[in-house]
Amino acid sequence: MPDQGNDDQQKTVKLQSAEPDERVFEVPRAIADMSVTIRHMLIDVGEMDHPIPLSNVSGKILEKVIKYCEYHHENPEPADDKKDEKKTDDISPWDETFCNVDQATLFELILAANYLDIKSLLDLTCKTVAKMIKGKTPEQIRKTFNIKNDFTPEEEQQVKKENAWCEEH
Repeated sequence: MPDQGNDDQQKTVKLQSAEPDERVFEVPRAIADMSVTIRHMLIDVGEMDHPIPLSNVSGKILEKVIKYCEYHHENPEPADDKKDEKKTDDISPWDETFCNVDQATLFELILAANYLDIKSLLDLTCKTVAKMIKGKTPEQIRKTFNIKNDFTPEEEQQVKKENAWCEEH
C-alpha cells in the first residue's frame, strides 16, 4: 500500500489571494502545509478542485509568503534547543534581505503570518520590527512609525513617572 503522507506531499494546492488583485497560486502541498490555517482547512475539507480563498491576504503579500515558505522548506533551520526566540540579532542574511521592505509591506506580512499561522514568519517579522525599535526613544519610535503623540504634556510626565523603572539599568 503506498504511503499516503508521501502522496500528499506530491499534490498541489491552489491558493487565491484577496481582492482587488485576486490571484491564484498553485503550490506544493508541503509548502501549503507550513501554514497551520491552510493545513487545517485541507484536513477539514479534503481535496478541492477550486482554490482556497485567503480573504485577508493580498496577491503581493501571498507571493512573498510563498517565497518565504519555499525557501525555508528547502533550507530548514537546524533545531536549536538553546535558541532564544526573544533575541533580535539571530536573523539569517536571507531572512534579513526578505524583510528589507517598506513598513506597509512588513506590517502586511505580520498580519498574513498571523492569519495563516506561520509561526516562523511571524517571529521573523516581529523581530524585524523589534530591531527597528530597539534603543530608540519614544519620540524616535513615533517618528519611525509615524505615530501621533496624543498625550498631553501632563499625561506624558505621569507615564514617565510610572515607568521610571524601565529606564533603570
